[in-house]
Amino acid sequence: MAEFLIESLGARGDGICRDGNGTVYIPYSAPGDRVEATITGQRGAARSARLDKVLAPGPDRVAPPCPHFGICGGCALQHLNDVAYRRWKLEILRNALAHRGFDDVPIAEMIAIPPASRRRARFSAWRRRKGVQLGFNAPGSHDIVDVRACHILVPAIAAVMDELRALLADLLPGGGKADVQVTATETGLDIWLVANIPHSAQTDMRLAEFAQAADLARLATGTRPEIVMVRRPPRVTFDGVAVTPPPDGFLQASLAGERALSDLVCRGVGRAGKVADLFAGIGTFSFPLSGNAEVLAVDGTGDQTQALVDGRNAARRGRIEVEVRDLERRPLSVEELRTFEAVVFDPPRAGARNQALALAASAVPVVVAVSCNPSTFARDARALVDGGYRLLSLAPVDQFPWSRHLELVACFQR
Repeated sequence: MAEFLIESLGARGDGICRDGNGTVYIPYSAPGDRVEATITGQRGAARSARLDKVLAPGPDRVAPPCPHFGICGGCALQHLNDVAYRRWKLEILRNALAHRGFDDVPIAEMIAIPPASRRRARFSAWRRRKGVQLGFNAPGSHDIVDVRACHILVPAIAAVMDELRALLADLLPGGGKADVQVTATETGLDIWLVANIPHSAQTDMRLAEFAQAADLARLATGTRPEIVMVRRPPRVTFDGVAVTPPPDGFLQASLAGERALSDLVCRGVGRAGKVADLFAGIGTFSFPLSGNAEVLAVDGTGDQTQALVDGRNAARRGRIEVEVRDLERRPLSVEELRTFEAVVFDPPRAGARNQALALAASAVPVVVAVSCNPSTFARDARALVDGGYRLLSLAPVDQFPWSRHLELVACFQR
């Protein structure tokens, strides 16, 4: 054990300090903290350490609201005050941009999504002799923190945790493990028990009892979702269009975050009359965009595009064309992009390298990029700018409070 003075925060939220042997990373510490910590191993050229005691708190430290903070891997920065937290998140973005040569990009004020708003979570579960542990993994570990309170989840998800424990205690064998994905929709909870649960009359009756008691919308089981009960179709609404997402489909983490991103995308597209919405998912942006434009919605996941098609057909939104296509392997070509006045793309964390290169060679007047990873965004933005686009604006959206994840919407023009 040694004493350290924390100088700054790293990209993962760990405190950074130095001693005679170089750099040390200490999780859950804040700039200005004087701490005791124990070196635990190497982290690249630096070392990692375990925080043992805060001897004197720095000016940015506050008391974390959650009793699980520090042992649960869900949150990393509840111990920072709001000003320091926002400053750190924006620094991650600025550093990613600077790494790709963007030193003077205008960054709008960060849109902060409040806690207790996350409508989608995936838990780990483990049946042990004393009962079922259900929660998030500990940092850097497969150990499960049995979550009894959570400040990031919508109340409806937090309220079903005990009933889920009781269900899994009946269904899992001793030592059995599972994941549980829970989504709060407008018509109720949509739950997927990600486990091989053999069906029998007794098991099916227990699942039905749980669905009834928890007033679920839908329940699925299996390592690939097999729907076992639909009491009401789970529903989310985009621009007045009701969509039933597949159990394993993508949905923005919070309703407030979805609305913020959608508003920014629509503003960025402006008056474009023909728009391609790439990595469109279940239509988060396609439906709002179709109010003023003809939209081609493209995604590589068939069940997601089918949900989009079903919602489109039921609402008679004839201005949306849908295509199933792996955009990483087969991006829209320069020729295919020729007729579009704007393109929106919202890829997974790995970004849209190949599609960005195709856009860079195209003549599309406006490109709006949505990203959940500043590093891959900056890489793709570099390709667009090197191809002749100007990066006009960038708006960060903090949809994952107290984590190192940051979303953004950026607008490019030729």
